[in-house]
Amino acid sequence: MKIIITGATGLVGEGVLLVCLENQVVKEVLIISRKPLTLTHEKLKELIVEDFATIKNYRQDLENYDGCFFCAGASAVGENEESFTRKTFGFVVPFAEILSQINPAMTFIYVSGNRTDSTEKGKAMWARVKGRTENALLKLSFKAVYNFRPGFMKPVKGQKNVRSVYRIFEVLSPLWYLLFPNWICTMREVGLAMINCVSKGYKTPILEVKDIKSQAKS
Repeated sequence: MKIIITGATGLVGEGVLLVCLENQVVKEVLIISRKPLTLTHEKLKELIVEDFATIKNYRQDLENYDGCFFCAGASAVGENEESFTRKTFGFVVPFAEILSQINPAMTFIYVSGNRTDSTEKGKAMWARVKGRTENALLKLSFKAVYNFRPGFMKPVKGQKNVRSVYRIFEVLSPLWYLLFPNWICTMREVGLAMINCVSKGYKTPILEVKDIKSQAKS
């Protein structure tokens, strides 16, 4: 399969990229980013786009891909609802709308977050915005849309874009697995679950941690 990945310079995107590059089912990965990667690989192609709103100008570069793994995202720390909506809903949904027009046969996967609020009415601002984003994506004319809601993700070997807090959590991961099994998974499981969603589909459009673990083994 041929896969598009956004957010490859971040934690999730980098991890998913490394999983895809080592997977025999994936024959090509196109990275859409604002800056080039330092990584090179025979499967890897890059499309440098300073403004994702101009993605419609790259139609020929985006055709014939089987899936898009949208791993880019902004933190809600220090943001109000208006600004976080602009950086989340206003960033993801227009991109996905254009991509669905270019290639409606594609499977689109969005990395949301654990405890995202599908009702859009909860107290947590970030959860409402993420829920609104998920709901909008599900209305688009892709072959399929899946919203991934991972909690803590243990990085894969070779990742460079790992914050210090994740390294601390990684050391304590055996304890987290014991105490909070439905809150923690590995980046490898996330990547494999995405690949399997494209090739095999999944029973629900929202994948919580337990679903991600299950789909990674399918």
